[in-house]
Amino acid sequence: MSGESWLYAAQAMIWTSFNHRISVMNQLQAMRVFARVVELASFNLAARQLGVSPAAVTRSIGMLEAHLNTRLLNRTTRALSLTEAGSKYLNGCRAVIEQLDEMEANLVQSTRAPCGTLRIASIATFAHSGLPSLLGAYQALHPGVSFDVTTFDVHIDMVEGGFDVCFSNDPRLFSSSLICRSLTSIPQIVVASPTYLAAHESLRSPSDLNRHMLLCRSDSGMRCWEFVDGTGTTRLTVNGALISQSYAMLKAAALHHMGIALVPRPLVERELQHGALVPLFDQYEVGAGPRHLNILYSSPSHLSMKVRSFVDFVVDQYRTPGRPAMLKAAA
Repeated sequence: MSGESWLYAAQAMIWTSFNHRISVMNQLQAMRVFARVVELASFNLAARQLGVSPAAVTRSIGMLEAHLNTRLLNRTTRALSLTEAGSKYLNGCRAVIEQLDEMEANLVQSTRAPCGTLRIASIATFAHSGLPSLLGAYQALHPGVSFDVTTFDVHIDMVEGGFDVCFSNDPRLFSSSLICRSLTSIPQIVVASPTYLAAHESLRSPSDLNRHMLLCRSDSGMRCWEFVDGTGTTRLTVNGALISQSYAMLKAAALHHMGIALVPRPLVERELQHGALVPLFDQYEVGAGPRHLNILYSSPSHLSMKVRSFVDFVVDQYRTPGRPAMLKAAA
C-alpha cells in the first residue's frame, strides 16, 4: 500500500474504530504517545517529555495495539523497534498529528487580533507617497499594530536588518529565503524647471538630452534611459552633471534649476500640479532600471499573525477592483 493510502487509512482509523475499544480523543492522544516513543526510542524518556508516568505511556501503547488488533512495537529489555505494521502506522500518525496541529494553530491565529510592532523597510519614493495611506488604512482595522519604518535608496539586507516586510523595486533583494510578490508598476517621468528650460536649448527628441545637464541615479543600471513610443525604443546612456543615490536629491536639484531629471512620477506630482516642474517627452513611456514595486517577506510557514495579516491586506489592496488606481498613483 502506498504512503498516501496509509495516510487515508490512518485518518479513517480516527473516525471509525474496529471494536470501539477507545474513544477518538483517547486514540489521538495514544497516537501522539506512540510517535513520541518511537522518536525517543524510550518509554521512560517519552513519559518524561509528555509529563506522564511510564505506566501511562505503556498503557496508551497497549490500548492502541488492542484497538488496532496488531503489534506496533517489538520490545525487549535492551531495545525497542517498530514492527512492519508499526512503521506504516507511524507515517500515518505523523501526518495526522501534523495536520491537526496546523489546523489548531491556524484557528488560534484567526481568532487573535494582530498586535505588536511591524518592522518595515521601504524604498524612499514609496515611503513618501503611497505607504502612509496604506499604513493608515491597515491601522484603522488593526489598532493594536504599530509601525517602525526604515527608508532606503540603496541596497538593504532585509534579513540581517530584522525587517518583517520590505517594499522595493531592487531585484538584488530577491532570494530563495524570501517570498516576492509584485504589486504594481512605478511610473517614471523626465522633468525640469521652467527656469532651466528657458535658459537652455529646446528639446525636440530624446537624443537632444545629451546636450543638456542631466541629473541621474548613480546605480549603473539607472544610467540607461529608455523612451518607448509606437515607433520603437530609444535608449540613451547618460553621464550626469549630478549623480546621486537619492531620488529626493535629484528632485531638489531639478527644482534648483540644475538640469533635467528622470524620477518616479509620484515623487514630483505636487510640483507638476503647481508648475514648479515641467514634464518632458510625455508622448513616450520613459524609465530607467527596475520599475515594479514588490513586497518581500519570509516563508509563509514562519510568518507571525501580524505579518501574515499585513501582507494579505496589502496584496488585497492592489488586487481589488476600484482600489489599485489610488495606490498606483501613489506608488
